Amino acid sequence: MSNQNNYRFQVNLSGMINILSNHLYSNPRVFLREVMQNAVDAITARNQLETDYQGKVHIELAGSGANSTLIIEDNGVGLTEEDIHEFLAQIGQSSKRGEAAFTGETTFIGRFGIGLLSCFMVSDEIVMVTRSAKGGPTLEWRGQPDGTYSIRTLETDLSAGTKVYLRCKTGSEMYYEPQELERGLYYYGALLPYPITFNDGTSSKVINDYRPVWIQEPDLARSNREEVLQYGERLMGEQFRDFIPLRTASGRTGGIAYVLPYAVNLNAKRSHQVYLKYMLVSDKAENILPDWAFFVKCLIWTDELQPTASREHFYENERLEEVRDELGEAIRSELMRMADYDPDRLQHIIQLHALSMKALATEDAEFYRIVHRWLPFETTYGRRTLGEMLKEHDHIHYTLTLDEYRQIIHVASAQSLLVVNGGYIYDAELMALLPEVNAQVVTERLLPEDVSMSFTDLTPQERKEYYEKTRLADMALQRFRCQIQLKRFKPSELPALFTLSKESSDLRSLEAAKEVSTDTLSSILGSLGSTMQQSAYSTLYLNLDNPVVGRIFQPGSEEMMQVAIEMLYVNSLMMGHYPMNKQEMAVLNQGILRFIEWGLSAGGKGDSL
Repeated sequence: MSNQNNYRFQVNLSGMINILSNHLYSNPRVFLREVMQNAVDAITARNQLETDYQGKVHIELAGSGANSTLIIEDNGVGLTEEDIHEFLAQIGQSSKRGEAAFTGETTFIGRFGIGLLSCFMVSDEIVMVTRSAKGGPTLEWRGQPDGTYSIRTLETDLSAGTKVYLRCKTGSEMYYEPQELERGLYYYGALLPYPITFNDGTSSKVINDYRPVWIQEPDLARSNREEVLQYGERLMGEQFRDFIPLRTASGRTGGIAYVLPYAVNLNAKRSHQVYLKYMLVSDKAENILPDWAFFVKCLIWTDELQPTASREHFYENERLEEVRDELGEAIRSELMRMADYDPDRLQHIIQLHALSMKALATEDAEFYRIVHRWLPFETTYGRRTLGEMLKEHDHIHYTLTLDEYRQIIHVASAQSLLVVNGGYIYDAELMALLPEVNAQVVTERLLPEDVSMSFTDLTPQERKEYYEKTRLADMALQRFRCQIQLKRFKPSELPALFTLSKESSDLRSLEAAKEVSTDTLSSILGSLGSTMQQSAYSTLYLNLDNPVVGRIFQPGSEEMMQVAIEMLYVNSLMMGHYPMNKQEMAVLNQGILRFIEWGLSAGGKGDSL
């Protein structure tokens, strides 16, 4: 004869279910993880009581659609009535007793005593039949979403373990589809050390039928290359071509870092699959590796990190920081090993993921020293590796910004001057650090005004001949605080080059801010700028070898002199990618109109230049 007693959960259960489904868990499918976690923890607990014991989990689907029932059975330690009251009725309590269950280490996966309640997301009732391996009767526990539960003693003498029955909740049919269940069970339990058997009513199969040897010993992955790549494709859905084994010094965290077969952006979302005690915790872990390691996607298994309540992320604490550093060191060491034993492989990775390699090189001088010859940069000679550059140059110039590079690229290229574009992230920093890792090379920042050092001065006769025209040109740009220098330089197709002193650059920035500021702030900025007026002059170099400039400086062009010089000035600003202020934009628009008027008035009779 069985008896039944009714009780109430010590929590607002309907509110708790809302929290579970809408805030704590990312997807209702996680109920599969929670019931498997409970089963695995029960097996782990029984392993501590008995020797020569083989744990297993059996999952069976009965019926279909809205009439589906899912049965999850394990032969673990089971529960007594006292255990049921303590661990299923008091949410936040855990069978992993004590404060250590929440903050310390444990051999169990679940910690928070809320896992089973996640089943209310897909079932209106949870039925559990259990018998403790420590002895006692078989018990039936029924939980309702209204906050009540009942316990009754069954006369049936079942084997030790637990069975959980979940009947499909309206609207949850998709989570009871055989294919969806099989995918979910493999997704969460592929690495579990105990067999997970699934029977969908027509056939039975072991979900985690194969567990590679390199799961326990990641270093063995190197000798099982094809198997590791295929396993990564099966678990992560991508075709990888390379990987790096991961292992911390303690051996308590390991994994495989799969090298992405495509280049990724610095801001790309980093997501890795992390298994806690071989149960999938998260496939979106973002803080498990150093920031520079964004060129890999990892399978990681650990038994030392502390999960959050959702068991989908880990707490950011000292232990996680240590693990992150050690995993980063494992990747770094493997790359350095490649430099000695497999340079072609390393070169291929660098070509595909140069940004990651540069990020690491800025942090690690020894790594930079080893790999620097393979790092690519944009230069006036085209895209070149440092190794290619160092074969012909022991003095390398670089710019600090992309705009600086754009200002000088034409002149530097025409004069066969090697200049590295330092405007991309990490590049200028690496150029500055290069002499520290290679003592045979000198690097020097090149400013636009430095390029003018190679310009050819006019002869005394030419200076005399063009003196008056140069003076008029200089006057045309006085209101822009820009002075004229008449030179000859290559390429002849470039009519002018605009350069800024530091003071002039600062003043332009102040004036640009002043144009979009409030009256009060504009007044303050105006006061700051007034102290820089005298020294803040820029320079416009005019190329006398250029046909247009040559015609402007010929006799008879006085009428168009000012407009032509102003147009060369604003054209140089645009070529240098300098933002133009309102006054300069007005000059551009007015100059275009003036030239249109002159063209129309000429009527095909020739132009003034």
